[in-house]
Amino acid sequence: MALRHAVLAALLDGEYSGYQLAKAFDIGVANFWHALPQQLYAELAKLEKDGLVAGRQVVQETRPNKRLFHVTEAGRAELEAFATAAAKPSFIRDDLLVKVQAADRVGTGPVIGQLEERATAADAKIELLGALLRQLRGEADEEEFLLRGERIGPYLTCLRGLAFEREHRDWCRRIAAVLRERQKIKAEG
Repeated sequence: MALRHAVLAALLDGEYSGYQLAKAFDIGVANFWHALPQQLYAELAKLEKDGLVAGRQVVQETRPNKRLFHVTEAGRAELEAFATAAAKPSFIRDDLLVKVQAADRVGTGPVIGQLEERATAADAKIELLGALLRQLRGEADEEEFLLRGERIGPYLTCLRGLAFEREHRDWCRRIAAVLRERQKIKAEG
C-alpha cells in the first residue's frame, strides 16, 4: 500500500485541510498507516498534481488562508482499483523486537524499561481508541452499529487498532515480567 491510498481513504469523508488530515491520521489512520505531517503535505501535492484530489483555497480573516482537499472521481477510481487488488501479507517490523531478541546477550534492564514504556503508551492509545469508537457509533450499541452504521470502514479499522494495542500491551507486560524474573534468578544464582 502506498501512502496515497491511505490519504485517499482518509479524504472519503469530506474536505480536509492538511492540518485536519494530519489530525485524522493521528487519531484513526495511524492504526494501520503511520505518516508524518510533512509526508502528508507532500502526498497531497502529488495527489493534486495527478488529479486524484482537488484543492480549493479558503480565505480566512483572522488566520492564514488554507487549502481544503477532496477526492476526485479519478481518486475514487484509483481507490477502487486498489481495493480490488490482492492484499500483500502483513509483517511485523519493530526495533523493540530486535532488542528483545538480543536481550539475554546484551542486557535486559533497558529492554524491560522500553517494554514498560510501550505498555503505558498502548494503554493511552487504548483509551483514545475506545473514545473514538464511542464517538463513531454515537448512541447505537456496537452490534447495531456494525449492522446498520452509515460509515463502517473507520470503525472497523479502529476495532483492529484497539485489538492490536491490547495485545501489544499484554505482550509487553508479560515479556517485561519474564525478563525481570530471569534477572532475579540470575542474580540469586
